[in-house]
Amino acid sequence: MSDTDELKYTIGENIAELRKAMQLTQLELSDKLNYSDKAVSKWERGESIPDISVLKQIADMAGVKVDFLLQREHPPEVVAEIVTDAHQNRNHLIITLLSCSVVWLIATIIFVTLAINRNGVENLGIIFIFSIPVTMIVLLVFNSLWGKPKLNFLIITILVWSILLSVYLALLPYNIWLIFIIGIPSQIIIILWSGFKFDQKKMISAMLKSADRFNTRHKHKEKEPSSDEQ
Repeated sequence: MSDTDELKYTIGENIAELRKAMQLTQLELSDKLNYSDKAVSKWERGESIPDISVLKQIADMAGVKVDFLLQREHPPEVVAEIVTDAHQNRNHLIITLLSCSVVWLIATIIFVTLAINRNGVENLGIIFIFSIPVTMIVLLVFNSLWGKPKLNFLIITILVWSILLSVYLALLPYNIWLIFIIGIPSQIIIILWSGFKFDQKKMISAMLKSADRFNTRHKHKEKEPSSDEQ
């Protein structure tokens, strides 16, 4: 076996190992990479090698360095950590979905209780409309903790418009349709904020440097003798 073939086989084995550790099928991995499942199958069989950018993407998904894909042997704890992370991600998703389900369960209980007491369901559908912004708040909290920050902008968008819709329907007799105009500048702010890029580490570093400069100047002024002392 030539060195090239051996490298293909090693990379293929490692891709398969990472995929299984992340509990993904070949189809699921291919969707995340925007490739076909046939391409992933070829990589894992050592028939071809993906581009370096794809290797980097796979390594980032698994939380390892690209070197992992090029090495024949790996410490057992590294693979175990990947499996643990995969389980954590799945548990986070389940917890989030359960929390959202609780919101709709409560809404359903309120709906049924009021319907029984009032002998009808007229005007009770708004209960479920109000459940939408509450669900978005739950999603926003959990996504901020465990999910992808970029999804927050979509969640906030749905949150804003669902709140406006809920208020409009709650006050339907007053025909306050102009309330939806509030959503226009709100949406513009959300879109602009979603395009705003910043490096969190650099921001924190800059803040720490500014604080350090301030402390240095303050100490320097304290050491300077006053005019009365001179």
